[in-house]
Amino acid sequence: MGGMGRYLLSRFAQIVPIIVIIVVVNFFLIHLAPGDPIAYIIGDAPVPEVVVVELRHKFGLDQPLPTQLAIYLWGVARGDFGYSYVAHEPVLDIVLARLPATLLLTVSQYVLAIVVGIGLGVISARRRNWAAESATTLISVVGYAVPVFFLGQMLVLFFSYKLGLFPSQGMYSLRYDMTPLESALDVAWHLVLPCITLAFFNLALIARLTRANMLQTLRLEYVMFARSKGISETAVLFRHALRNAILPVVTIIGADIKTLITGAVLTETVFAWPGIGRLTYEALTARDYPVLMAMFVFVGVLVVVANLITDLTYAYLDPRIRYQ
Repeated sequence: MGGMGRYLLSRFAQIVPIIVIIVVVNFFLIHLAPGDPIAYIIGDAPVPEVVVVELRHKFGLDQPLPTQLAIYLWGVARGDFGYSYVAHEPVLDIVLARLPATLLLTVSQYVLAIVVGIGLGVISARRRNWAAESATTLISVVGYAVPVFFLGQMLVLFFSYKLGLFPSQGMYSLRYDMTPLESALDVAWHLVLPCITLAFFNLALIARLTRANMLQTLRLEYVMFARSKGISETAVLFRHALRNAILPVVTIIGADIKTLITGAVLTETVFAWPGIGRLTYEALTARDYPVLMAMFVFVGVLVVVANLITDLTYAYLDPRIRYQ
């Protein structure tokens, strides 16, 4: 087994206890938070005490917290995250039903942010004229300053209500006579505004960071040597300079996974996008503990896996990096 294989085995061995710690911490944070899910389920209607006792017993809330934790850990190990207090369905089924919508949104915004952000950063670093630098600076400042929910609402007001170019909410139109191609185009049309909203901050960050690193890299000796050999400027920029300048960008992208989930909650709520971000908001307002815990575990696992992928990407982009 090579050095990379041993490295992967050691990382996977570290992931298991990290995930257990994430599950335990999330369990206690959720259960120690104020609010009673049974009170939310019952509502304001007068209910006999015996019904309340039966509901607590049904959902296991009458057990001590250590007992509830042990039952939950055993269930998670078997892939069982319990039943939703509100939907009365297995939590895993609910999450898996919402996951494709969020994957579509997040992958699309990452493609947009990475392609446009790196492109802007490279162009502004290469040309260094007033227009390129001003565009990158403007996008960076606006991307940092404007909150996600505010940007989403402004896009809805302007492009949906004022111009009528894009739908304001949902993932698809309420039509049943569409062909598969029409259905795909309809989803893509609904995706435009949420994707721009979620990608804007990442796009601004990537563009600014790419430009700063490209300015430093283009001054290095190996870049000037490549130019002296007659290599085309495009090859110098993308094959030599960008490959080294992009390493800090990879770090930012990997570290931004956790904040991306927060942005997805706000974006999906504004646009009524039926993904796990909106599911998290609905579970939070309804005190649906099993769904909330499953979402937090999912985010924790996603961050751990993203860190591993980031480390492996380093080794691919920089031949000097070797994991043992």
